[in-house]
Amino acid sequence: MTVLTDDSPYKKEFNRLINEIRKEVTSLREEIDELEKENSKLKSKLRKIEQGQADIFSEVSESERLAIRHQVLGLISKIDNHLEDSQ
Repeated sequence: MTVLTDDSPYKKEFNRLINEIRKEVTSLREEIDELEKENSKLKSKLRKIEQGQADIFSEVSESERLAIRHQVLGLISKIDNHLEDSQ
């Protein structure tokens, strides 16, 4: 059994490796913090975009929505008819 004295090469190597691990852990924690900040900013931007989209649709009146729906249904019907005629 090897005893790790203060001047043992094994202890020195162990301490060197432990210090490397500590530095890496510290670096990874800093990176996590940065990524969490960026993630928070991106989520905030996404919420603003989603709110903007909701505002666009809330500004369209019910009659305009019905007119758009009618136009879309008409276009779908024309496409269906065209597909049936070409078969």
